[in-house]
Amino acid sequence: MNVLENYQKIINNIISISSKANLVVVCKNQPMDRIKILLDQGHVHFAENRVQEAEMKWSGLNQKNIQLHLIGGLQSNKAKQAFKIFNYIHSLDSEKLAKTFSILEATNHKKIKYFIQVNIGDELQKKGINISQVSDFVNYCVNDLKLNILGLMCIPPVSESPESYFLKLKELNTNNNLKDLSMGMSNDFEIAIKCGSTFVRVGSSIFR
Repeated sequence: MNVLENYQKIINNIISISSKANLVVVCKNQPMDRIKILLDQGHVHFAENRVQEAEMKWSGLNQKNIQLHLIGGLQSNKAKQAFKIFNYIHSLDSEKLAKTFSILEATNHKKIKYFIQVNIGDELQKKGINISQVSDFVNYCVNDLKLNILGLMCIPPVSESPESYFLKLKELNTNNNLKDLSMGMSNDFEIAIKCGSTFVRVGSSIFR
């Protein structure tokens, strides 16, 4: 199957489960000629893992309706670049980063949307806020820094079934009065949507 057929299959799968879920097409390492196939279909939500790659690929594009998502880890020294390019940040994971974005918003009179990354499996090699600290961090971001926190994001442990982790994140989201959830990738997005995800991040199943 080609890119367009893969894309349409994913869209149909999503619609069959929930009308509330948004497909964020992950474009890391993909050339613009392949991405343009989906742009021409009117798709608007695209994601990149790295700030530098996003800057090279998207900064010259004149389509104003594009919503660009950063889904990779972000160091605070790259926050200024990310702030210029992205509409959504899915990897907010520290007070330092949150404060940096708060200052950027105040000085540039611009608001963007954030997901807080949670280390849902308590894995040493993964970034993210510890489960026990989520409520305090949400309150800090929303009430102290006035950031537009849409919801929580997670990447479950690779070696385990994701369902229990997705449900745990959904519960955390509800307990913190947050509306959206960023969870689910190519191999588990259907499960994620059934568990309440409203933004799924799919790349390899489309561009294979």
